[in-house]
Amino acid sequence: MHERRFNRDIERLRDPERVARMEVERVVDLTLEKLDPVHNLLDVGTGSGLFAEQFAARGLSVTGLDANPAMLPAAEQFVPTGSFQEGTAEALPFPDGSFDVVFMGLLLHETDDVQAALREAHRVARRRVGILEWPEAVGEFGPPAEHRLRTQVVEESTHQAGFTRMEMIHLKHLIFYRLTP
Repeated sequence: MHERRFNRDIERLRDPERVARMEVERVVDLTLEKLDPVHNLLDVGTGSGLFAEQFAARGLSVTGLDANPAMLPAAEQFVPTGSFQEGTAEALPFPDGSFDVVFMGLLLHETDDVQAALREAHRVARRRVGILEWPEAVGEFGPPAEHRLRTQVVEESTHQAGFTRMEMIHLKHLIFYRLTP
């Protein structure tokens, strides 16, 4: 996907581009499913804007947050209608109930305090929180196995953060958690 971002010759990208696009679009659709009408979304850990771009293409007002300010210019370039700023998952700089949906992409294994991040997501989300994580299984994708969250950890943390329901959806290379406040 970095090639798609920074090498303008998109036509040269074949199967990897299509597979990645399909996976991203499925996650976006799962995040927004049954939430019509949805107006605004917070993309936590927005990175270079891959998911933010897909959310904006579906007509949402997108706010992006990333702990690495060096990533924000790329996100702003690909989502010019979005609003992006520096910040961490454990202390979201937004009032309670600010967003219809909070999306946390590939983030939980990087945070120092999973429960704090989920509590903050619960606080600012009116309807749903979607979390994308790497599978527990060892493979060629994602971080080392010791850095991945176990499903039990996610389940315990979501309950303690105040969520009433958690659905786990297995994708090809990812796990998607759909949480309801």
